[in-house]
Amino acid sequence: MSALIHQSLLDTVRRHADSSFDSQGICATSVPGLFAIRATRPSEITFSIDRPLVAMILQGRKCVISGNTSLEFGAGESLMISADIPTISQITTASVATPYYSLVFEIDIVTVEELVQKMEAAPAISHRPVLVDETETEVAEAALRLMKLNTRPSALPVLKDQMARELHYWLLAGRHGNMLRSLGVVESHARRVARAVGVIRSNYKAPLRVEQLAEAAGMSPSAFHQHFRAITSLTPLQFVKRLRLIEARRMMFAEGAGASHAAYAVGDESVPQFNREYRRLFGQPPIRDLKSAQSRAAFAA
Repeated sequence: MSALIHQSLLDTVRRHADSSFDSQGICATSVPGLFAIRATRPSEITFSIDRPLVAMILQGRKCVISGNTSLEFGAGESLMISADIPTISQITTASVATPYYSLVFEIDIVTVEELVQKMEAAPAISHRPVLVDETETEVAEAALRLMKLNTRPSALPVLKDQMARELHYWLLAGRHGNMLRSLGVVESHARRVARAVGVIRSNYKAPLRVEQLAEAAGMSPSAFHQHFRAITSLTPLQFVKRLRLIEARRMMFAEGAGASHAAYAVGDESVPQFNREYRRLFGQPPIRDLKSAQSRAAFAA
């Protein structure tokens, strides 16, 4: 994108983020699925299962690991994620003098489907769930217009859906639009897996069978297992376990839940097994992990 557009978008996001950030540095907007991130120091390592999104970095740097792929990116670049995938991320460059700012836009699959039906067909490509590239000017301009709506409350209800749709269009029409187009094809492997992921996200605390998820995806169990792993990098049951562990950790860190309570709350019936899996993913058993994070926070303060 041009230097002028980059500076305008940075200034707009900075004004909004500096006045409305929460304890995690997340700054909601009046547009569903659009939010800013602000940080004044490098962050803790964050484990998550991201939804399809684009993250435009405006200042500072960040590192994201997905499977065997490690990506580091900074101002003027965007991270694009086209599937529900597990990631490990960290803001690596941020300070009080020069904070980290980014703008995140979650992809709406229904909007993608509607637009794909009206756009010219594009050549098929192998599914790439994550990449980093320079933010395209049309995408940045559409994001800037959408952000500016936050200061125009009378225009917001009239224009927000239209402008969000425009941003979806420029993402689909851009250099890497094919990454997202498969989400708009109802019977594509990516869309079928997304349906199963929706079932998992809604029911991860309950016992789930692969056959049940395969039925939701409209695939045989063997084909479902193959395509699910190809897109998310995890097997279906590994995905469920990862989601449970991430939610249990959030409950411990944000709500003060004990390890046993968090384990049972997310559907794990064996606390010793939960502790083993927690240590395997996060590097420490739950209590030690929590104490380490508290010590780091106290030191940083």
